[in-house]
Amino acid sequence: MTLPFELSMDTLRNKRGIKWGKYPADVIPAWVAEMDFTVAHPIGRAIAETVREQEFGYPQREGRATEAVLADAFAARMQERFGWAADPALVQPLSDLVQGTFAAVWAFSDPGDGVILQLPAYPPFHMAIHDTGRRLIDHHLRSDGERFVQDLDALAAQVDARTRIFLLCNPQNPTGRAFTRAELQAIADFAAARDLIILSDEIHADLVHDDHAHIPIAALGPEVAARTVTITSATKSFNIPGLSCGVMHFGTPELQQRFHARIPHRMLGHPSVIGVDATVAAWRHGQAWLDEVKPHLARMRDKVDAFLTAELPALRWHKPESTYLGWIDCTALNLPGTAHDFFLERARVGFSPGEAFDPEGGRGFARINFATSPRILDMILERMAEAVRSHNRG
Repeated sequence: MTLPFELSMDTLRNKRGIKWGKYPADVIPAWVAEMDFTVAHPIGRAIAETVREQEFGYPQREGRATEAVLADAFAARMQERFGWAADPALVQPLSDLVQGTFAAVWAFSDPGDGVILQLPAYPPFHMAIHDTGRRLIDHHLRSDGERFVQDLDALAAQVDARTRIFLLCNPQNPTGRAFTRAELQAIADFAAARDLIILSDEIHADLVHDDHAHIPIAALGPEVAARTVTITSATKSFNIPGLSCGVMHFGTPELQQRFHARIPHRMLGHPSVIGVDATVAAWRHGQAWLDEVKPHLARMRDKVDAFLTAELPALRWHKPESTYLGWIDCTALNLPGTAHDFFLERARVGFSPGEAFDPEGGRGFARINFATSPRILDMILERMAEAVRSHNRG
């Protein structure tokens, strides 16, 4: 049965975006964090109304600045979904979350300072550290046999007096971890003991599966909030990454002032009116669509899990607790090159390369995006299996 939000492969091939346009036509893409689905009807309606009315001048909505409407929609969403009382007055609108990450690293540290990053990690996080002249303190998540976990004791030995920021991604990309309250409290205690700023990317917050829950780290209490900057948007959950709209939330006015002492408001620009309209529509009216999509994502995740267990036992992963992304360990294949190149060349499947997430230890890993239709996912998995069988035959 085709679900109402699924798109056919022919439709996807005719799109002009990067996901289906990067590789040759015989390659099935399963890489960039974008779903092969239509968007929620309220989002489409909001965009159509803006286009129909040609509302392309200096924007205002509901008699107020669009940024104020966006901030209120964000705060209401956080309260409704996560029980977090985020103050809309402490919101900085963003047109790009990566820009926000760079800006926060610049604002709360100096060149040569240390920034803690859990590895494997979304590639722009690495860039935000290296391109600003900061120093990466790598905090490798390790498998305990069931999930990826943190080792704060090992991390403590690496932290020095010039460590300034703990860059957290929760839910975690690419492992799919949804950190528990106890794990987040341990991070908060670690940061407090060393006077670190917590920069928390929570863009996948709405995409938590099963009995797991997303807990905004700033919601742990006022002491934690006072050192936390949260970055998020509707782009991943509602499949609108090209509309470039998000928010940065500061835990206190003092933290906000400290940020803007180094990053003036005008250096960040403004999200477009269409991005704001779409985001507000998503957060206010898009939940019914998401309630249909999330069970489908869980089924696709379970399909991958069952297939790897039955057909590709040499490949290992921990079933993601959140997101529509999975971190596949292919090291047992003893490939001469990277896992990404192997599957691209031998299976004609385009994954995200593991080395982009962990430059030193990721060559044998690949990140899969399973936010697609059952038919397309079956094709991806069968191609993977045939490539591995061919490799094993020598």
